[in-house]
Amino acid sequence: MKRKIKKQVTGFRTKDGAGVSLVRVLGHSTIDDYDPILMLDSFDSTNPDDYTAGFPIHPHRGIETISYVYRGKMTHRDSLGNEDTIGDGEVQWMTAGSGILHEEKLPASERLLGVQLWLNLPAKDKMVPPAYRAIKNGEIKEIPLENGKIRLLAGKYKDYEGFISKYLPLDYYDIHLNPQASLVLETEEDRSIMVFTLLGDAYIGGELVKEKTAVKLTEGNMVEIKATDKNAQVLFISSKYLREPVSWGGPIVMNTKEELLKAYDDLRNGSFLKHDISY
Repeated sequence: MKRKIKKQVTGFRTKDGAGVSLVRVLGHSTIDDYDPILMLDSFDSTNPDDYTAGFPIHPHRGIETISYVYRGKMTHRDSLGNEDTIGDGEVQWMTAGSGILHEEKLPASERLLGVQLWLNLPAKDKMVPPAYRAIKNGEIKEIPLENGKIRLLAGKYKDYEGFISKYLPLDYYDIHLNPQASLVLETEEDRSIMVFTLLGDAYIGGELVKEKTAVKLTEGNMVEIKATDKNAQVLFISSKYLREPVSWGGPIVMNTKEELLKAYDDLRNGSFLKHDISY
């Protein structure tokens, strides 16, 4: 059965961090439809003033943040002692788990282009130890297509395997299609699948989708993605439904209000970090 579009979200321009201009595509109002993806922020600017203020030190608990910087750079520093920079096609994968403090700096570049996802953690894994992992270009397989390519950012594609996430299955593809090119992806029937048009418009499940739009797909075992008369760059994200309650406040996502209040109590009394080294 072919997957079709169930929901579309274009998002709105806002500022976050110390004044970073971005487009917030997914958020509080899309929790149920896009489960387990909680948030999707899109970055696309040739003006460094839009983003160099960065994201100063802030906490997270209960989620994983996955940043894909297709153009530009991002520097990460955290309370575990990690400090690392990715750029031009690389991924930062941070498991907040029981609690982490981190900052993200965005150095000036010709263009900053990419997205950050917040992936919910299952209830049983909300308090796992935090961790940081960079997926550099040397680990990212580029799979040639007849009229394009797939960059395998995480998970599996046919016989290819990339970085495998620890807590939720996640297939994350950066699909590049030449004008009029099409790709049919086979999918597991019960997976939660969304697609984001990073650059260019594209036909998804036979329906035209404008650039910078997130679509949630119906259930099925295949989906067709096709470029228009221009190039298309599309992000394909497939995971497993959690179907668990969500209690979300700021940078912390738990399952109950009590757990959320406890997290903020931990922040106030200095017991938020369960596995910190130093900052």
